[in-house]
Amino acid sequence: MSGSLDVAAVRNRFPALARRHAGRPVAYLDGPGGTQAAAPVIAAIARHLEEGTSNLGGPFPSSDAAEAATDAARAAIADFVNGSPDEVVFGQNMTSLTFAMSRALARTWSPGDEIVVTRLDHDANITPWTTAAAERGVTVRWVDFDPDAGCTLDLGSLDAALGPRTRLVAVTHASNAVGTVVDVTEVARRAHAVGALVYVDAVHYSPHALPDVGASGVDFLAASAYKFFGPHTGFVWGRAELLEDLEAYKVRPAPPAGPGKWETGTQSFANLAGVAAAVDYLAGLAGPTSGGRRSALAAGYASIGVHERSLAARFLAGIGEMPGVRLYGPPTVEARTPTFAVAVQGRTPSEVQHRLAERGVYVWSGHYYAVAVMERLGLLDAGGLVRIGFVHYSTPEEVDRVLAGLDELATG
Repeated sequence: MSGSLDVAAVRNRFPALARRHAGRPVAYLDGPGGTQAAAPVIAAIARHLEEGTSNLGGPFPSSDAAEAATDAARAAIADFVNGSPDEVVFGQNMTSLTFAMSRALARTWSPGDEIVVTRLDHDANITPWTTAAAERGVTVRWVDFDPDAGCTLDLGSLDAALGPRTRLVAVTHASNAVGTVVDVTEVARRAHAVGALVYVDAVHYSPHALPDVGASGVDFLAASAYKFFGPHTGFVWGRAELLEDLEAYKVRPAPPAGPGKWETGTQSFANLAGVAAAVDYLAGLAGPTSGGRRSALAAGYASIGVHERSLAARFLAGIGEMPGVRLYGPPTVEARTPTFAVAVQGRTPSEVQHRLAERGVYVWSGHYYAVAVMERLGLLDAGGLVRIGFVHYSTPEEVDRVLAGLDELATG
């Protein structure tokens, strides 16, 4: 089920890896800030555009094609998260959808109620909720993380934040800044014990591990397909009874029930074709498997995990030998994604980013929208950190190139 990936074959399915900066050696470290689109995704989008499309509900082939693309995408994401197609809502991106959901959920809050956010989250899972809370007179409680323990979420802090008036807990599945993976199953258990709903940001988690809303028991889970090698389209999975009962902000002609009532305006049907293709791409990584698409996805992600853990171990061993490089986040491959936040002694994060870029190594510097993380680490005003990330098409040679660049900068 979880054999090693043929990385050379994988890279052949990403046209941009071969075309971009042809003739110049480049380390493709796109995992932290976005990923390449897989060839099947590009083909599916192009095919839909070439064949023509229209809006839903028409008695003609182009409308049938839009309907088919929408249904296929809902079914694909349902398999991806282990939910049901009628629980999948599409939109431009996770941030836009979360703002929409925050407004709808806030309608059910009253002054004196409380919500919980964490300092480990991307701002897209903080500001929509704090803004809605301010408008409704709702108190915001914060959950801390421990910088000295691998930036792990402090469950004691979570317990202190929860109470009988807690209405919502918004939490990340994995930190886009420092790579820490959060046990959302345990968060949901504790939140549900006081009657609160749980909204999970799985954007950074989804290219590295397979979400499972059935096992975790969360109430909402949001992600963006471009993070798992698809197009720029976001989705929210929500429990059917919640999507049905909540009042959506929508135009009057929009459907009164089902996912459609949450999807403002006309969707990008070509992108939805790409979403389904991205899920199918991931489901095919481990080769033929018995069972359905969910089973194939589990096998594919098992292979991704084996490869990415080997890259992470190589990177961690390398920086462990560099006294001038400091790591923020989990110090081992356990409970983390292969995304690393580092500081290089004597260099600003921006300088490190630009100097590595000159060597054909592309990383990010700053806060990467994880503003609360950098505030907690006391690094926001100092320029944040350097973020380095690997995905399943990254190679050991690319890890070594990054390490060589960091070592050169750290030793001056």
